Amino acid sequence: MEDRDRNQEISLRFLRRVGRGEDNCTEIEVRCLKGLKDIKCPVNGLIRCSYIVSNQASDKEGKWDLGAMTTLIDVLAGAAMISLTGQHVVSTDLSVSYFSTPTIHEEVEVEAKVVGHKGMLPLAIVEVRRKADKGLIAVAKLWAAPTKIDMEKASKL
Repeated sequence: MEDRDRNQEISLRFLRRVGRGEDNCTEIEVRCLKGLKDIKCPVNGLIRCSYIVSNQASDKEGKWDLGAMTTLIDVLAGAAMISLTGQHVVSTDLSVSYFSTPTIHEEVEVEAKVVGHKGMLPLAIVEVRRKADKGLIAVAKLWAAPTKIDMEKASKL
């Protein structure tokens, strides 16, 4: 198997495991990823998926909680980076601009794409859009650093 295909599979497996609560992820990650579907990695460095805003990821007003949205953005950007390098990463800088907030059960589309790097630090851009009208919900920029941590053996602390 080519490294390219292997890295894509590592990335997709990571997202599936986090969504099921495996891979030593936190409860907040599991709650925030509930509703993730149609996950695709068409090329290395790119993750596309749909997400249905769940009750668990909403605030008291019935809108997608911004912290939950940011967690999803962080995880998907990391997965895009894994698909490119095959290595897990640790976020070092995350900046998100929010334009609107979807409500519970609304479907959105998310695209996380690695767009460059500075030395060993990859940079990903993540866009979140409404599925119905393609309206922009959020744009994020995330820098990360590679880690040698084996996620299957990492502590949950």
